[in-house]
Amino acid sequence: MTSRSGDRVADVRSVVVAHMPDYQVDSVVQLGEGLDNLAYEVNGELIVRFSKEPDLARRAALLDHEARVLAAVAGVVSLPVPEPTFTFAEQGCLAYFKLPGTPLLDMPRHQRLAHGTSIAAVLGELLTALHAVPVDRMAGLAQTDDQPLTEWRREATEYYATVAGQVPKAHREGIEAFLNAPPPHGGWTPVFSHNDLGIEHVLIDPVAWTVTGIIDWSDAAAVDPAYDFGLLHRDLGPAATRAAIRNYRTDADNVAALSERAVFYARCSVFEDLAYGIETEQEKYVANSLTAMEWLFPT
Repeated sequence: MTSRSGDRVADVRSVVVAHMPDYQVDSVVQLGEGLDNLAYEVNGELIVRFSKEPDLARRAALLDHEARVLAAVAGVVSLPVPEPTFTFAEQGCLAYFKLPGTPLLDMPRHQRLAHGTSIAAVLGELLTALHAVPVDRMAGLAQTDDQPLTEWRREATEYYATVAGQVPKAHREGIEAFLNAPPPHGGWTPVFSHNDLGIEHVLIDPVAWTVTGIIDWSDAAAVDPAYDFGLLHRDLGPAATRAAIRNYRTDADNVAALSERAVFYARCSVFEDLAYGIETEQEKYVANSLTAMEWLFPT
């Protein structure tokens, strides 16, 4: 992709015309930008997403991986997921017709927190279905992401150093105590999961407040089962996390350890999200991260 906005729009038009010659392109608007991808909306209905991975070979591999994961996941979960219309490896491009709904991150904070427990309960069922998939069944699709908890804490310390000036002073003592404390014990068995289940990837009906789809499966992998619960804890708070875990059908003896690690991941990941929001000037990420400090590092 080129660097100028006008050229990017032209790129979107050209790639759609090349792969969908009978499809008339009337409008192209930038939909959003995340850590890994840049997305456009064509005619208000077609999502065209480009990977930000600079290495061409890795970009193509990631694209192939996600397309195959989407096909596999569609047969496992009850919630809608994107169905690829076409892929273009050279530009790391994945296109699919838009799922209904609005990203939960785009909804007003007081509303998403008010509905957080009911949404999280549905996501607990989603994680039950994903985690029940035998990892060996996903061989060749789901790489293992088993970064040690000590490494998570080290990276959190580095991110915090870059954003400390933006963090309210009332939270700093709790943050520094967390970063100096030992991480929880490990010893989990990796499971297949979304691996990036933040609220920017959860679509909801803004009237009924029901979950209408889950997007961006590019990071799907065999991971700690607590990780996606950690992102729900970060974005929706403790009550929502409890609701998700109540709807998660697993060995009850593991719930306490799962919850402890979920809180750990939530605390570590909030600094990366805050840094990303500041760097890209996306206020919704900044506001969400600062709100999360209220329950992650209470005064």
